[in-house]
Amino acid sequence: MAQVLEFKLPDLGEGLTEAEIVRWLVAVGDVVAIDQPVVEVETAKAMVEVPCPYGGVVTARYGEEGTELPVGAPLLTVAVGASEPPPEPESAPVADGGSGETSGNVLVGYGTGAPAARRRRVRPATAVVTAPVEAPVAVAEAVPDRAGPVPVISPLVRRLARQNGLDLRALDGSGRDGLILRCDVELAIERMEQAVQAPPAPAPTTAPAATGAVTERVPLRGVRGAVADKLSRSRREIPEATCWVDADATELMAARTAANAAGGPKISLIALLARICTAALARFPELNSTVDMEAREIVRLRDVHLGFAAQTERGLVVPVVRDAQNRSAESLSAEFARLTEAGRTGTLTPGDLTGGTFTLNNYGVFGVDGSTPIINHPEAAMLGIGRIVAKPWVHDGELAIRQVVQLSLTFDHRVCDGGTAGGFLRYVADCVEQPAVLLRTL
Repeated sequence: MAQVLEFKLPDLGEGLTEAEIVRWLVAVGDVVAIDQPVVEVETAKAMVEVPCPYGGVVTARYGEEGTELPVGAPLLTVAVGASEPPPEPESAPVADGGSGETSGNVLVGYGTGAPAARRRRVRPATAVVTAPVEAPVAVAEAVPDRAGPVPVISPLVRRLARQNGLDLRALDGSGRDGLILRCDVELAIERMEQAVQAPPAPAPTTAPAATGAVTERVPLRGVRGAVADKLSRSRREIPEATCWVDADATELMAARTAANAAGGPKISLIALLARICTAALARFPELNSTVDMEAREIVRLRDVHLGFAAQTERGLVVPVVRDAQNRSAESLSAEFARLTEAGRTGTLTPGDLTGGTFTLNNYGVFGVDGSTPIINHPEAAMLGIGRIVAKPWVHDGELAIRQVVQLSLTFDHRVCDGGTAGGFLRYVADCVEQPAVLLRTL
């Protein structure tokens, strides 16, 4: 006899506590293999395909596309050991584990290794446990005082009714045994809106308060919500300060042009700036650190995992180049290009977006000269790069038109004082103005 196992939304790692269902990859009645991806979810960090550790027939799905679920909430149930949906028992057994066909692997964010099997559809029999999305087995509530059998109504349907002021006890369900489905609630809402006409608002006797009309409310969730939480925490906890300097980038631009003209892989400007940045951090390691307030310690870090701010359709993300201090300019260029493309296509993984120790922020691509950005918590500093633009500049004692850039350093004043921050920024500026300085100090 098949055993019905419940698969819950797994811990996706890096402190993530919830995810939004983007797209179901299986339907009720489908046969799934062990470790086959069953749903695509969006976390605050990335889009992830979640594989199921059980093999069998899908008997229920919990949550519609667009629904946000907490970690540990049921995703679906699978009849293990069945090649077709099992007959309906008196009450659907739901288990968290046990014997049966299962991978036994712990899911933390990604697949468990086995290739996804081809999906096939099974036509459900007459008596089948095919609990629809509107009627989850594990989380449900009965509506009292109704004639006939007590129907089981999903939290999504109850919430929709509550938000629109509907009494579920007054509705007739169109589902099996009088079950109230989402379509029933939506129909009742539509009828209510057609029947009720709002009376005209009375003319105000006094001038109304100066408030703007609300055109839209945008939920703070997903990437936007994660950015809001992180920046708010950074501003609350980090006593940040910013210093800046203008630098003549003419020689750096010429060195890049010459290197790319020599053949081989092209070197990006941000890769050269990253190379300068890692060299500066080697001289001023205080800025490659974090603060542990519970232990009251400054934790200096050996490796430089260099984050860089990237604007995408999903919002601001900060991909991380691992071990940037060990990479050449060519290697940095390739990794920046890979992560930037992954950001555009929405394929960045949680591992690509976490673990940074220092951030490089090239806001010059937006056509601005300077900024005072908020530090990417829990890091201790961020180097900002403005646009490189032709300006009058005194060069070799004479006025000339040079390529000038504004560099800024925002730093956590707990890890160092202005002397260290100024020394770091001055070294970066010297390398920008005279790239040979970098070669001498490597």
